[in-house]
Amino acid sequence: MHPKDSVSDGQPEPPVDAAVVAEVGEQPEAAAEPAVQPAVAVKRRPRGRTTLIIAAAAVLGIAGGIATGYAVQADRAPTPLAALSQPGLAYPAKALPAGKAPDPLPASQDRRVRTEGDLRKLIVPRPKGWQEDKALTALTQDGWLGAADYAMNFENEDYMYGDLLDQGLRRVAGTSWKKGEYRAADVYLVQFRSGAAAAAHAEDQRSYMPDEKGAGNEGTAIKGSAEGRYYLFPAERKAGYLPFYQARAIFSRGDVMVDIHIYDSAPISKKDIRTLAERQLERL
Repeated sequence: MHPKDSVSDGQPEPPVDAAVVAEVGEQPEAAAEPAVQPAVAVKRRPRGRTTLIIAAAAVLGIAGGIATGYAVQADRAPTPLAALSQPGLAYPAKALPAGKAPDPLPASQDRRVRTEGDLRKLIVPRPKGWQEDKALTALTQDGWLGAADYAMNFENEDYMYGDLLDQGLRRVAGTSWKKGEYRAADVYLVQFRSGAAAAAHAEDQRSYMPDEKGAGNEGTAIKGSAEGRYYLFPAERKAGYLPFYQARAIFSRGDVMVDIHIYDSAPISKKDIRTLAERQLERL
């Protein structure tokens, strides 16, 4: 079955190859929760695609990290919803006439309606002075990435691929830009079938960033996001090569996890990554 990607504005479904059909197929009703997965160390894969731009100047691997596994008991009893989260209890009895349900939120206020459409349209607009990185964008399927494509960003891609599917990955939209000779950026919108899974994937990625194999620091909070943070990595230096710099922003909103990267052979300012993250947050 093809992915259940309802597109309210008539945009085409993201292309799906045979390997991805299983990834985004409808889950049986009985599978309410993901299968238990052991914690596995998953190092960040060196960004090989970046070398299309800076291979002659900064062929350095990107700092790695550890993406923890999810430990969820598949057979545990579901937690009852809070009273005000249940249908019919969100409004006092006197607020509406008897038998009348509340009006639905307008699309401008209902985040779920926006993310049900063409997810690619929610990617932050390309900043002034940047150009599309056609060398990398050509590797995507018209702005869509399958689970296998996204998992290639991690050294243990087989584990990450299976873990993403277990957590209910729905689809991934992505774009890449370049500026000048060496600066490059990637933006990924990773949509899951639940907000809890999106938040968990974001937390997994943030969890190793303070380590030496990550950014080596706690990062800085993103304004307007409850848990989102952005990070500047220390420069990687190797004799005979230009230094390599990286910045990353990680956050989630609703059922979408956002992963933003900037790479360069020159220092990247906090403003560069912060501004891009805040603008993307506003789009969601």
